[in-house]
Amino acid sequence: MSSSAAWTDGETVTDDRLRVVVASANPDKAREIAEAFFVPWIELVPRPDFIGDVVEDGDTLEDNARLKAIAVANATGNVSLADDTGLEVRALDGAPGVITARYAGEGATYDDNVQKLLRDLDGVGDRVARFRTVVVMRWPDGAELVSGGEVHGTLATEARGTNGFGYDPVFEPLEGNGKTFAELGSAEKNEYSHRARALAALAERLQALPQ
Repeated sequence: MSSSAAWTDGETVTDDRLRVVVASANPDKAREIAEAFFVPWIELVPRPDFIGDVVEDGDTLEDNARLKAIAVANATGNVSLADDTGLEVRALDGAPGVITARYAGEGATYDDNVQKLLRDLDGVGDRVARFRTVVVMRWPDGAELVSGGEVHGTLATEARGTNGFGYDPVFEPLEGNGKTFAELGSAEKNEYSHRARALAALAERLQALPQ
């Protein structure tokens, strides 16, 4: 994407663009969505503070993204944009998958999850993994668009880098020339990350809609 979507404080929309509420309560995800998503006639606004936590008890990434999208669309009366992401490790039979954000337990920090993953892979030679993201854009009347993206790579044996969030310090994308996501700048990560690819696919579908 050549530029990010407009991002406001949720109170002031400066023109007639469609207001779309980013459903994620995670500020790191919300920031990355704002950086990677661009449709000229859409203005992104953050999720209002009055919306409580959404129980993500779906069986799939799409289920969980839809749960968040529905909750935010219903609460705000606006179109919402939600995502859910999973890290799938071949040697762990696809785990952590749908529980990626809480792999080390409810309330786990980024570092808790990374350290558990490294322990579970200690001595394991097969480090192949992929990130998958599913995004759901939901209208208050129930209409929706769903898109996905993924990036393949390997897992490092130790955390490296200070950029990014989540498992970025241990994930080495195939396109990263041996660097982890956390060793790349956000602009480079957004060229081929799972989330950027899912958002690009969504943007392409939106651009094709009649105006």
